Amino acid sequence: MNDQQPYDPYDPYYTQQPQIVGYDEYGQPVYQQQQHQQHQQQGQHQQPQAQQYDPYAQQQQQAQQQQGYGYDAYGQQQAPYDPYAQQQHQQQQQGYGYDTGQQQAAVDTSQWNIPQQQQQPPQHQSAPVEEPAPVAPPTPAPEPAVPGQRRSAPDGDYKTDQFSFIEEPDADSEDVIDWLKFTESRSERREEARRRGRSRVVALVVVMALVVVGGVGYLWYAGKLPGFSADEEKQNTATGPQKRDVIMVNLHNTKDKATSTALLVNNSTTKQGTTVLLPNSLLVADAETGATGTLAKSVSDSGSQGTRESVDTLLGTKISGTWRLDTPYLENLVELVGNIDITTNTEVPAAKKGEDPLVTKGEDQTLNGQAAVAYATYLGPDESEAKQLERFGAVMQGVLRKISEDPKGATITVETLAQILEPPMTEQDLGAALAKLAAHAKVGDYKTTVLPVAEDGSLGEQATETVVKDILGGTVSAPEEGAALRVGVKNATGDKADTEAARVSIINGGYTFVDGGTADQAASSQVTYGDEKNKAQAEEVAKTLGLAVDAVKKGKAPPNADVLVTLGGDYEGS
Repeated sequence: MNDQQPYDPYDPYYTQQPQIVGYDEYGQPVYQQQQHQQHQQQGQHQQPQAQQYDPYAQQQQQAQQQQGYGYDAYGQQQAPYDPYAQQQHQQQQQGYGYDTGQQQAAVDTSQWNIPQQQQQPPQHQSAPVEEPAPVAPPTPAPEPAVPGQRRSAPDGDYKTDQFSFIEEPDADSEDVIDWLKFTESRSERREEARRRGRSRVVALVVVMALVVVGGVGYLWYAGKLPGFSADEEKQNTATGPQKRDVIMVNLHNTKDKATSTALLVNNSTTKQGTTVLLPNSLLVADAETGATGTLAKSVSDSGSQGTRESVDTLLGTKISGTWRLDTPYLENLVELVGNIDITTNTEVPAAKKGEDPLVTKGEDQTLNGQAAVAYATYLGPDESEAKQLERFGAVMQGVLRKISEDPKGATITVETLAQILEPPMTEQDLGAALAKLAAHAKVGDYKTTVLPVAEDGSLGEQATETVVKDILGGTVSAPEEGAALRVGVKNATGDKADTEAARVSIINGGYTFVDGGTADQAASSQVTYGDEKNKAQAEEVAKTLGLAVDAVKKGKAPPNADVLVTLGGDYEGS
């Protein structure tokens, strides 16, 4: 917006505002000198009447100002082109209108009818002085008047020298910076405090977790953790529903006709494998006649099937099949699996004197087929039968660690033996059973134990509680529907003949006889049943043996029998 007052020729108080003639190098407006303007105004007022009205001269003057030098709108003769006159004209424009000296006009205006101004006499003229060199006039201070619009560059773009950037110092900048520093440091301190608090909480949680884990681990190691103690484990193992696969292995020594029997138990529920070694002195009852005899006699006389049924009756197990393994096949089996590595408990001498022993005592002994057979059947002087059974069990466990845990691979190994198996056992069944046992043996979830047997061959309390109940497990308490009631007989009369008399009476009554061994002498007999559904049958058993019904009581029955009869002094054998 332009605040200058418009020109009014009839206004006596009109004062002409300074005229902007250009912009300096900083982009500030440059105004025309007041002295020059007043000088011109005085010349005009001195001869106002000398000027005559000439419309053509006014038009020519305007045309010259618009068109420049050398142009005559009315065809009048123009002055010749003078390059120095153009340079002087440019210098006059660059000097922002200041006249530094007289210059020769580029156009002859003598023939123009233009009123001339009276020339004022120069002041202080003393002597001719050379014209000084043009000096740039000082830049006057800008007045509060609003400048006009800046001239743009010839190409239409503004140049950087037409702008000025003024940095105004802020007196409060230092205070602002100090305040920002204070605020920032305070925020950092708060954030650091929060971070330290979080770190302490995390450390406290970690310490508490370690303490809890350590306490639980100690309680578990000490067996004091509820639900994980050894007693509770045994109880859960005995009472909980578990799946077991049992096969019987009869080792026949072709040299001395001796036999060794073992049960290979695969507990799929607890992921545990066990070899239960059965002493040859174990008393078993014949499944058909009920006659009692040793396990060795049953294997020799009754064969695989009869022995399996007798052991099932005695222990309450369900054996799926019998694997007869003669010593030559055991030797071939060890060779097929690539020898075995076991810990031996004795030295087995060679067949001929002076030769190196077949087996050396020590840990991690590598045995080939011949050495494995020699160690499995070796019984040293004055050694019990249990020692030979332990060696047989070590060889079987060593073989299981080398057999493939893949059922197909184990079946191929069995088929390579070219052994004829007794029904109902097939090569595929045996291979699958051995593969499951091998999976436990390879990871260390396998053990070998001997069934405790009394001197007379009967099962004691230890055998029934630890092996029969925990390892073979619980099926004896729930006989199959339609199966004969199993009656265990324990002799407390002191006369062995009473056991045979009770056996005959029980078998004739249609029950299954289970030899319960002997007990301390008692004056009266007792019939005990564990399950309430067996109460009526227990009373029938008492009548069969000639005992009073009052002798029947509910109590704890052995794992391998449904009803337990303890013969006392009041029993009269027939």
